[in-house]
Amino acid sequence: MAIINMRLMAKHQSGIIKSVKVGGELGRRIREMGLVPGTEITVQGRAPLNDPVALRVMDCTLTLRNNEADFILVEIAEQQ
Repeated sequence: MAIINMRLMAKHQSGIIKSVKVGGELGRRIREMGLVPGTEITVQGRAPLNDPVALRVMDCTLTLRNNEADFILVEIAEQQ
C-alpha cells in the first residue's frame, strides 16, 4: 500500500483517505463534503487542464480543486 497526495491520483484510481492536513475554514469545508479519514474515494475524471478533479464518494460525485486536493493523503492499493 502506498500513501500519496490526492492530486497525484490517476483517473479511475481508488483509495482510502488517510488524513486531511488542513484546518480552519478549508478543513471544515473538506470534511463537510465527506472527505474524512477512512472514506473510500475513486477519481472519476479530470478537467482538460487537470483542475478540477471529479471524485466518487459515498455514491455521490463531487469536484475538488487541486489546491484543495493537496491537503488530502490517500492510501492506494499497489497495481498488480
